[in-house]
Amino acid sequence: MAGPQPPGEFELIARYFAPIAGSGGLGLIDDAALLRPARGYELVVTADALVAGVHFFADDPPASIGRKALGVNLSDLAAKGARPDGFVLTLALPKGWTEDWLAGFARGLAAMAGEGGCPLIGGDTVATPGPLTLSITAFGSVPAGRMLLRSGAKPGDVVAVTGTIGDGALGLEAHRPDRPAWVGRLSEADRAFLADRYLHPRPRTALAAALQSHASAAMDVSDGLVGDLAKLLAASKAGAEIDLDAVPVSPAARSAVMAVPALAELAWTGGDDYEILCTVPEREYPSLGAAAEAAGIGLTRIGRVTAEAGGVRYTEAGRPRTFARGSFAHF
Repeated sequence: MAGPQPPGEFELIARYFAPIAGSGGLGLIDDAALLRPARGYELVVTADALVAGVHFFADDPPASIGRKALGVNLSDLAAKGARPDGFVLTLALPKGWTEDWLAGFARGLAAMAGEGGCPLIGGDTVATPGPLTLSITAFGSVPAGRMLLRSGAKPGDVVAVTGTIGDGALGLEAHRPDRPAWVGRLSEADRAFLADRYLHPRPRTALAAALQSHASAAMDVSDGLVGDLAKLLAASKAGAEIDLDAVPVSPAARSAVMAVPALAELAWTGGDDYEILCTVPEREYPSLGAAAEAAGIGLTRIGRVTAEAGGVRYTEAGRPRTFARGSFAHF
């Protein structure tokens, strides 16, 4: 006897996604969504694709996958100084998917949408013979002409980062099935902290408005601090001097580096932090720092922008430091 038929596309949408849709989604019964930017505002658009086996493990908790899928997009909006307005989801489900998996995914997605103030407004759901693949396009808004670009850094600006750096890359190693030996030398609490930071990015949306008001350039740290700083400086035709000893590191990441000092390079270049890297005029830095403190977000000065286009000088314990690998790269 044949088992129950899985729900069709429209039933899936009605059951799992319509309940988390915003007004711009028109109930998810139309062919498109509708956004109405306020007068004097412009739209900011960002998109990220995630593929099982590349951006997450296929057996990761579905709620974690949902949270991360939207969280990485909200991180991009925050770095532009944008207020989230909504997102569309494309979900390609492989053979063998279950309603339990989809319900968990929708719960995680809804939780991040609620925390970030970014409702679902549309998308598409399809079947695929390949791995689970999903893509989110998120929309935000900024006052006209005020989007925070990568290209605005000026010599003399402070270089700063939010939160802590290295947790995501180290957390991937702590979470993966074939964990390296050093993971076993960490406490259970440190392993859990690092894995959580990899699984659940914390987009810094609460700092978006202050960044827009005070920073000169910004981007989120998704591919590694060293590589992402190089991208920002290339766009700004500037250089920088960076004190690696000033880069903020969590106690768990510090424990990992103490166990294996070579892990410091992975922390600085590995990515998956989803913190904000920004440059700030010296006179504006105290105001941005006060806003970050009020929002409960750490902000740390790690260096300054120089006039030497493309030249980045890193120092560690007062000595020059170079890197064999700048950042994560897909190709």
